[in-house]
Amino acid sequence: MNEALKQKLTKLPSSPGVYFHKNERGEVIYVGKASVLKNRVRQYFQKSHKDTKTEALVREIADTDWIQVDTEMDALFLESEMIKRYMPKWNILLRDDKTVSYVRIDMKSEVPYISFTRIPMDDKATYIGPFYGKSAVEKAVRILRRIFPYYNKPYTGRKTLDTDLGLTPGIEVGRTTPQNYKKNLRKLIRYLEGDRDKLMREIEKTMHNEATMGNYEAAAEARDQLFGLKELRKKIVFSDKEFMDISSDEALRQLQRILKLEKPPRRIEGYDISHQSGENTVGSMVVFINGAAARSDYRKFRVRASRNDDIKSMREVISRRLKHKEWDLPDLIILDGGATQVNAILPLVEPFGIPVVGRDKSGDHSRNAEVKLVIPEHQSPDGTESTPNLHYLELSTSSHVARLIARIDDEAHRFAITYHSLLKRKSMLK
Repeated sequence: MNEALKQKLTKLPSSPGVYFHKNERGEVIYVGKASVLKNRVRQYFQKSHKDTKTEALVREIADTDWIQVDTEMDALFLESEMIKRYMPKWNILLRDDKTVSYVRIDMKSEVPYISFTRIPMDDKATYIGPFYGKSAVEKAVRILRRIFPYYNKPYTGRKTLDTDLGLTPGIEVGRTTPQNYKKNLRKLIRYLEGDRDKLMREIEKTMHNEATMGNYEAAAEARDQLFGLKELRKKIVFSDKEFMDISSDEALRQLQRILKLEKPPRRIEGYDISHQSGENTVGSMVVFINGAAARSDYRKFRVRASRNDDIKSMREVISRRLKHKEWDLPDLIILDGGATQVNAILPLVEPFGIPVVGRDKSGDHSRNAEVKLVIPEHQSPDGTESTPNLHYLELSTSSHVARLIARIDDEAHRFAITYHSLLKRKSMLK
C-alpha cells in the first residue's frame, strides 16, 4: 500500500456507502457497498487470510474513492448502478453467483407475483438488477411492499395473514382488481429501476386529479403512496451525491481528450429509434449525469412523421427535444448510428454548441458489439467557413470510456424498445 492511500484510509467515514478500488491508471477495478465504510474498506488491507483472487485484487489497488449515503438500502441501489456503469473486471472475477440477485416479476401473468432469482431466464418476465447481496435486496423490496402491496407467491385466491396486514393488494377480498394491481406493480418497477423523482411527481398529479373529479378513494390511495415514498426518502436520500466526482472519473476525462472538449461532459444524452416496418415508431432519450444514469430525466417520443425513415425520425426527436428550454442542455449527445445520422443531426445542434458523436455498430446490435465512434471535426481551409469532416475511432472494449458509451447506448436502445413494445401491445388491443 502506497503512502498516499494509507493516509486516505484514515479519512474513511463510519457511514454506509459505496467504494471504488482503482489501479495505477485510475481505472475502477472493483465496486462494493458497505454498511460501515471505514470497517469494510480497511479489511482489504489487513493481514488476515484472504483467498487467492482477493489477494490479487489487493495487490492491484493503488487508490480508493467512496461515496457516502444515508442507509444500506441507498448503498444497494447505488452499487448496482455503479457496477453496470463501470463493469469492473474484479467484480466479474470475484463474483459468487449465489450473492447476485434479480427481482423477477412476470407481468404477462393475470396476477403477477414477485420473486428473486440468481439467473434471469429468457421467459419474457421483467428482471430488475443485478443486485449484489441477496438479503439486502430482499429487505429493500419488503420495505417497499408497505407502499406498493404485492404477492410474493403464486396467487391462489385465498385470504392470508398478509391480506389482513395490507401487504397484498387484496384481490382475494375485492379490495382491488388485477388491472389496478398491475398499475401499482409498474410503479414499483419504476422505483427499483431508479425513476423515482418523476414517479413521485406523477403520483402527486394523480392525487390532485382524482380529488378534483371527486374520486376520493383513488385520491386517498395516491396520497398514501406519495406520503409513503416521501417518508422513505427521508431515510434513503437519492441525489447528485450518488454520482462520482466528475474530476476523478477516468472515462469522462478520456471523453474530454478524445472529443477535444473544454471540460469533461457532465450531462450526456443518448438517443435511439425503434419501430417495426415503420409501425409504432418511437425515439428515446436517456440521460447520464457525471457518468451515472439519471432516470428521472429520461424522455420518450412518439414519432409523428417519416415513421419508416430512421434519419428523419432522429431529426424529429432531436428537434422536439431542443424546443424544451426547461430541460438542461447536454454537454454531449451520443447517437445510435453512423455517419449518416451524425451528418443529419449536426445542423440542429451546432447553433446550441452541443457536440455530437455516433456509435456505428455496423449491424451488430449484440452486447459485445465493438465501440466505434463517428466523430465530426470542423475544418476551416480559408479561415472563414467551417465544414464538418467525419473520422472513425475504434475503442478498446476493455477501456472505461468504451464501457460508458456502450452503457449509454444500450440504455437508449432498451428504453426505446420498451416504449415501442408498449405501443405495439396497445395497438393490438384496439
